[in-house]
Amino acid sequence: MMGSICQNILVNGKEHWTLFDTGARNTYITPSVAEGLVISQQATPFRSRLGGGIKEANQTAILEADIDGNELSTHAMVIDEIGKDEDGHNIEILFGALAMQQWGIRPVPETEGLDLSHFTKEFLEF
Repeated sequence: MMGSICQNILVNGKEHWTLFDTGARNTYITPSVAEGLVISQQATPFRSRLGGGIKEANQTAILEADIDGNELSTHAMVIDEIGKDEDGHNIEILFGALAMQQWGIRPVPETEGLDLSHFTKEFLEF
């Protein structure tokens, strides 16, 4: 997959297999990741096309995570299942393009890693 990288990130001290995918706009998490996070019920279900099918989210969560020592917080849709990566591992978090842009995270397919050199440590608002 071009523009996507998989690695573990920490949520509430537990590692979760995460797909960083520039082809997905939003961020999605499974119910097991959502445990212990701030969750909101949605008035209307949010539907999106993922992995060849339509996924429906009835809840959203504030995802607080640690990526290689960099802490962040972002909005995530809670869906029953995201899918599997190329090696057959269950993806627990799909980290989308909007959150990567917000936090300055860049996938580097050549090295199969993440460029965190532009990670946002503070926001300058006008």
